[in-house]
Amino acid sequence: MTETALLDAMRTALHDARPQRLGVAVSGGGDSMAALDLAHRVVGNVQAVTVDHGLRPEAAAEAAGVGAFCAERGIAHQTLRWGWDWVGNVSARARDARFSMIGEWAVRQGVDSVILGHTQDDLAETFLMRLSRGSGVDGLSAMDAQFRRDGVTWLRPLLGISRESCRDYLRAQGIGWVDDPTNEDATYLRARTRAALSDLGINATTLADTAHRLAEVRQALNWQLRAFVRENVRQDRGDLLISGYRDLPTEITRRLFSYALRWVGGGHYTPRHDHILRATEATSKRTLSGCVLLPEQDGLRIARELQRVHETAVSATEIWDGRWHLSGPDAAHLTIRALGDAITQTPWRETGLPLVSLIASPAIWDGDSLIAAPIAGLPNGWTATADARGNFADFCGSD
Repeated sequence: MTETALLDAMRTALHDARPQRLGVAVSGGGDSMAALDLAHRVVGNVQAVTVDHGLRPEAAAEAAGVGAFCAERGIAHQTLRWGWDWVGNVSARARDARFSMIGEWAVRQGVDSVILGHTQDDLAETFLMRLSRGSGVDGLSAMDAQFRRDGVTWLRPLLGISRESCRDYLRAQGIGWVDDPTNEDATYLRARTRAALSDLGINATTLADTAHRLAEVRQALNWQLRAFVRENVRQDRGDLLISGYRDLPTEITRRLFSYALRWVGGGHYTPRHDHILRATEATSKRTLSGCVLLPEQDGLRIARELQRVHETAVSATEIWDGRWHLSGPDAAHLTIRALGDAITQTPWRETGLPLVSLIASPAIWDGDSLIAAPIAGLPNGWTATADARGNFADFCGSD
């Protein structure tokens, strides 16, 4: 693929996204180094960030190499360091850490959009990896070329470009890169997948095309889901009230409750398919993904689970639990915490909301003294709106 084609791919992605301040996540590998140089040529004013996971002794030197490359071109660069606590799956934890740390870096720097160097080969490898795990339509669909997470727009302008094309571009520009040895380490699933693609002669372009077609299927399913939501789901002071779902096709039911649990609970990941179906078929209260599922006469109520927020505290001027805005007098020295046992100090029965919803609702505190609980009928000049995640119908299919 020609240099012009790579530059055009970058220009198209940036034209569609229209970033105000652009960042590039750079590991030092060929894909991200190509993305950095292309973005710099197209935009001129970019910032770069590297995450050193501390998992390999060479990583610090590789991050320093990216820094030196940036310094030669007048590109602002920062290295962020993460330390694994040896809990959980290292690949998954490292991925989540990258997004979280880079997202926080972007907010601090005033960067609204961050480029990721994923290529067509990454798309094909991810397809096979997820296929091996039994993923459904969502998992097998192509990565999004643009998405929102942690208050940042993330861009993948090279999804239609092969890994080798990126390296050809770097060779032509006289730019070096580093190869992560874990890419050849059979301990890791991605390395085994990469080897299988090569051994079987599977064309990455073909797999990428299949993933894109499945993405179109996903869009159609989400269109049907949003049509259902507009007629059958009501937002009730932070809760969701869902009716008429028992006759839905299984896949639409799964989607509906996956998004509902994430909208209320704030998680990034979808619970297992069988866990969702068991919870929605239950005739008594269940908890799942930081939410309480409470059967009611006309359907099912999904509320926040107190246990997940009972230690969450922020200034009264900040967003609480990722979605609640509170406004009222003298906010500077006050905090927002869950109402909890202090519900006995409120006229909560007059609100029409169940106890499980109200104890996990936001309240205003001055130290240990309850000042206001607007959802529980004790406003004292305060209002609360759960609007930080937007309208639920719009949230469905937004990722």
